[in-house]
Amino acid sequence: MEEFRRAYSRLCQERGAEPQEAVLRQLQEPRRGRLDLATQSLTADTCGALGWLLQSQTLFTELVLSDCMLSEEGARLLLQGLCSNTVVRLLDLKGNNLCGTGAEVLGKLLRQNKSIQSLTLEWNNLGSWEEAFATFCTGLGANTTLRQLDLRNNQVNHKGAEELALALKRNSNLQQLDLRWNNMGLLGGRALVNCFPSNRTLWRLQLAGNNIPGDVLRAVEQAVDHNQDRQAVFQESQARTHVLSKEVRSLREEKSKQFVGLMETIDKQQEEIARSNRTSAARVGQLQDALNERHSIINALKAKLQMTEAALALSEQKAQELGELLATAEQKQCQERRLEQQEAAERESKLIRDVSAAKEKNLLLGNQVDELERKVKSLQEQLFLARQELTTTVAELKLRAVQAEERLDSEKRRFKQSLEASEQLRVREVEHMARHVEESERALQERVQRLEAMRLTLEEELSHAKAAALIDRGQAEEELIKAKSQVRLEEQQRLAHLEEKLRLLAQARDEAQNACLQQKQVVAEAQARAGQLSLQVDGLRRRLEELQQELSDKEQEKVAEVNRVRMELQEQIGRLQAELTAQEGLREKVAALERQLKVISSDHREALLDRESENASLRERLRLKEVEIARICDEEAQRASFLQNAVLAYVQGAPVRALSPRK
Repeated sequence: MEEFRRAYSRLCQERGAEPQEAVLRQLQEPRRGRLDLATQSLTADTCGALGWLLQSQTLFTELVLSDCMLSEEGARLLLQGLCSNTVVRLLDLKGNNLCGTGAEVLGKLLRQNKSIQSLTLEWNNLGSWEEAFATFCTGLGANTTLRQLDLRNNQVNHKGAEELALALKRNSNLQQLDLRWNNMGLLGGRALVNCFPSNRTLWRLQLAGNNIPGDVLRAVEQAVDHNQDRQAVFQESQARTHVLSKEVRSLREEKSKQFVGLMETIDKQQEEIARSNRTSAARVGQLQDALNERHSIINALKAKLQMTEAALALSEQKAQELGELLATAEQKQCQERRLEQQEAAERESKLIRDVSAAKEKNLLLGNQVDELERKVKSLQEQLFLARQELTTTVAELKLRAVQAEERLDSEKRRFKQSLEASEQLRVREVEHMARHVEESERALQERVQRLEAMRLTLEEELSHAKAAALIDRGQAEEELIKAKSQVRLEEQQRLAHLEEKLRLLAQARDEAQNACLQQKQVVAEAQARAGQLSLQVDGLRRRLEELQQELSDKEQEKVAEVNRVRMELQEQIGRLQAELTAQEGLREKVAALERQLKVISSDHREALLDRESENASLRERLRLKEVEIARICDEEAQRASFLQNAVLAYVQGAPVRALSPRK
C-alpha cells in the first residue's frame, strides 16, 4: 500500500500536479483489497495517475468511485487504465454523470477487461446518448466475465432497451441486471422479453419504474424464474460434477498410490527373490559339491564293501526275508484275532443296546397311549358336568325371564302415560320448527343464487388464467426437460468414462496382485526345494555314519550269525508250516461267524423296521384322537356360547319386541 501511495505522489509530481490529500489519506488507511474514494472530487491528473497505476497493480480487488464528480477526460483516463487490469473484481461508478464519452469508454472496458464481475453505474446519463449507449451495449455483448450490472436512473429509453436486448442475446455470463427507474416503456419491455429465448443465464432482472405494462412484467418475471430454475439445475449439476471429479481425483490418487505401493512391494519382492535365488544357487552349488564329494566317498566305500558283502548277500537277504515274514505273520495273526474279537463284542453289545432301546420305546409309547385314554375319559366327564350346569342355568334364566316380563308390564303402563304427554309437546315443537325452517330455506335459496352467479364469473376468469398458465408452463417444462436431458446425458457420459477408467485401474491392480502371488509362490517353492536339499544332505550324512557302524558290526558278527541263522531257519520253517494250517482253520471259523452275523443283522433290521411302522401307526392314531378331542371341545364351547348368546338376546330383546308395535 505504501509503495502504491509513493508511486501516486511521484506520478502527480512528474505531471506537474499536486497529489490530492483525500486520495493520500485513503491510501494511507490499510484496507484489504479495497480502494474506497467515494464522495472525493478527483481531478483529471489524479485520474490519469490512478489509471496508469491500476494497469499493473495487484493490490485492489474492489474499486469504489461513487459520487466523485468525474470529468469526461478523467473518466476516460481512469477506465483506459482499467482495461488491462486483471485483479479488480468490483467497480462502483455511481453518481458520476457519465454521458457519451463515458459510455464509449465503458464499452471498450467491457470488451477488453477480463476480471470485472460487478459493475455499478447508478445515477448516470448513459442512455441519453443513443450511439454511445449502443457502443456500451456492444461491449456488454462481447464481455465474458461480468456477472452483475446496475443501470438504475440512467435515462435509458426504448431504443436503449432494444440495444440492451441485442447485447443480452450475445452475452452468456451476465446473471443480475438492475434497470429500475428508467424510461423504457412498452416497446423496451417487449424487446427485453424477446431476448430471453436466446439468454439462459440472466436469472434476476428488475424493471420497476419504467412504465412497462403488468403483462409484460409478468412475462419477464416468468422468463427470469425459468432462467433461475435452469441456473439452479446447472449449479446443481456443476456441484455434482465437481463432487464426482473430486471423487475421481481421490480415487485416481488412491489407485496411483496403491499402484506405486504395489510396484514398490513387487520390486522389493523381486529383489528379495533375486537375493534368495542367488544365495540358494550358491548354497545349492556348495551342496552339490559336497554331494559329489560324498558320492565319490560312498562309491569308494561301496567298492570296498562289494567284496565283503558278495559272500553274505544271499544268506543275509534270505535270513532277513524269512525273519520279516515270520514277524509280520505273527503280528498280523495277533492283530486279526484281536480285531475279530473286538468287532464281535462290539456287534453283540450294539445289538443288545438296540433291542433294549426298542423295548423301552415300546413301553413309553404304551404309557403315552394309556395316559391319553385317561385324559379322554376325564374330558368326557367334564363335558357331562358342563351339560348339567347348562341345563340348570337355562332353568334359572327362564324363571328370571318370567319375573322380568311381569316387571315389564308395569313399566309399559307407566311409559304409555309419559309417551302421550311427550307426544303433545313434540307436535307443538314440530310446528314451530317447520315455520323456522321455511324462513331459513328462503334466505338460503336467495344466497345460493347470488353465490352461483359469483361462481360462474370466477370460473370464467379461472379458465382464462389456467389456459395462459398452461401455455407458459408447457413451454417452460419443454425447455426444462431439454436442459435436464442434456445434463443427464453429459453426466451419464462422464460417469461411463469414469467407470471405464476405474475398471481399467481395477484390472491393472488385479494383474499386479496376481504377479505378486506368482512371485511369492516361486519364492516359497525355491525355499521348499532348498529345505529338501538340506534334509537330503543331512540324511546322506547320517546314512554314511550308519553304514560305517554297520560295516564294523557285521564284520564281527558275520561268522556267528551264519551258523545261528541256519539252525533257526530250519526251526522256523517247521513252525511256519504248523501255523499256516492253524490259520486256515481260523479263517474258516471267521467266515462262518461273519455269515451268522450277517443273518442276525438282517433279522434285527427287519424287526426294527416293523417296530418303527407300529410306532408310526400309533402316533397317527394319537394325532387323530387329539384332533377329535379338540373338535369336540370346540363344538361344546360353541354350543355353550350360542346358548348364552341366545339367552341374553332373549332377555334383552323381550321389552324391545313388546314396545315396537306401540310405537
